[in-house]
This record gives sequence, C-alpha cells and structure tokens, in this order.
Amino acid sequence: MEEKKLKIGIIGLGPVGLILAVHFKQAGCEVAICDTDKEKMNLIRNHGVELIGSFKKSSFFGYNYSSVRELLTHDIDVLISCVKSYRIDTILDQVEKYSHSNLYLLCAQNGIEIGLKYTSHFDESQILRMVINFAGVLHSPNVVNVSFFEPPNYIASINDTHPEIAKIIADTLSGVDMFTENTDSFLINEQVWKKTILIASISPICGLSNLSMCEAMSNPDTVEIIEQSIVESMEVAKAEGIRFNENFVKLSLRKLKNYGDHIPSLAVDIANNRQTEIDYFNGKIVEYGRKHYKQTPLNLTFTNLVKAITKKCCLNGNII
Repeated sequence: MEEKKLKIGIIGLGPVGLILAVHFKQAGCEVAICDTDKEKMNLIRNHGVELIGSFKKSSFFGYNYSSVRELLTHDIDVLISCVKSYRIDTILDQVEKYSHSNLYLLCAQNGIEIGLKYTSHFDESQILRMVINFAGVLHSPNVVNVSFFEPPNYIASINDTHPEIAKIIADTLSGVDMFTENTDSFLINEQVWKKTILIASISPICGLSNLSMCEAMSNPDTVEIIEQSIVESMEVAKAEGIRFNENFVKLSLRKLKNYGDHIPSLAVDIANNRQTEIDYFNGKIVEYGRKHYKQTPLNLTFTNLVKAITKKCCLNGNII
C-alpha cells in the first residue's frame, strides 16, 4: 500500500464525510463515496462537491454508491464511517456482511465509547480512530460551509498494531492543508475525552437556546455555564486517568470562541426534530460520573432536557 495511493471508501455524506472526501481526492487517493440519500448522490454525481468558508475546494467523484453492499464491491483499503453514532450498529452489520478481512475501518465520529461499537463487530487490529477538529454545515446537499478547522486532527490504531496505516492517512491529509497528527492508542483516548468535553459544554446550550457558538460565547451568562460544565466534566475525566494541563479551561474557552458562528450538529438535529447524539457526549460523562461517584448536575440536566425534547418529537412522529 503506497502513500497517497489509498483506496478510500466513505459512508455518510454529512459535513464531515464530504470534507474528508474532497481532501482525500485532492491528495490523489481513489475515493468511493456512499450515502443512502439517492437524491443527494445524484446531485453529487452531476455537480460534484464544493467546500466554502474556511476551505474553498471542490471535487467530482467517479465512484458513487447508495448502499454499503455496492460500496464494498469496490476493493477499498480503508472504510471511513461518518454516519451518526446511533446509526453505526446498523451500518457495521452491513459492513461485516460484505467486507474482507484486510479492510481497515476508520471511526471518524466524535464521542466517548464510539470505538467500542466497532470492536463489537471487527478485530481491534482493523480499527483506526480519528478525532475531528473541523466542522461545517450543509449549505445544500452537496455544498459544505466549513465553519472552522482548529488543527491538528488526531488519528491512531486503537491497539497500536498498525501505526503505519494511521501515519499514511495522517500524512495524506496533512499534505493537502488538513494537518493530522498520528498518535498512539493512549493519547487518542485523551483527545477523545478532551474533544467530547468541548462538545458537551456548548452543543446542548446552542441546541436548547437556538444560539450559535459565537452568540453563546459572547454572552457572560452562557459562558459561565460552559465553563462550569468543562470543570465538571474534567473531574470525571481525571477519574478515568485523563491528564490535563493547568490551562485547559482557559484554552478550551479560547478555542470555543474561535469556532465562530458555527451551529453544532446536535443543535441542527434538535432544530430539525431529529434524534441527537447526546448519549455519547453529555450522557457518557454522566455515566462515567456515576461510575466514579462524581456529581454531574450540568451534564445530567443537558442530557435529560435534550432527550425529553427529542422524545416529544418522536411521539409526535417527527423523528427521522
């Protein structure tokens, strides 16, 4: 397998999947993309994918599929999963049915314990974990407004058996303006926690209050809540052995300010009456808090309020 000659498959063409697809294609990889939304796939087939905002790039893709089975007939090296966390099991059931033993799976979702879903279907040696530090919002089904990129992304083999594959992917993305750092299984776990803490501190506030990140970070009242949420989550993470530098809270607040007018995906899901990923963000912090006898009142409040809202939508038949 030569560097920059990877055959990449991407499942799930939301903002993350589309941004990665364009960059891998720019890097010279053979890229096959898949989404079950056939209207979206037709649009991409005819008009390509465009990135605007922080990245201004575009690509056309010759390999477009609307099912996992079709995608896996394309002899890919690395399959990148960019679907919502609550859809992972369904997707992995299909991948398991049609994949080959030499396939590597890259988990490109943020959230605690996401990787465990992959290990329940595949050998750990096949699995890579990526922490995404960019975000965007769909301007149209094939156009992504890239809100920010706060480098680096992080990638690792989850049991350190194939660091060479992680390095090839990191180097490939870094070569096209998306700096990605190859790390080990212990450090990637730390980065997963740290990114989740950031997401958990602000995404529910944006979703429940209809504020953008910029608006939330410009209001002293919401900033106070965000800061206390970070501190609360850090105590749980420390009990799990996660290490923080002494300026983590201040640096986190600074980073959140740099995210600008971005609307978190959880907030977008709430606004569109869709199921959210709250269970893998604030919900996991609550779960680990109970494990270590740590009180997590803010995370519990966020989790239960978001779930109550989405449950109401579900009862009304609006969840899709």
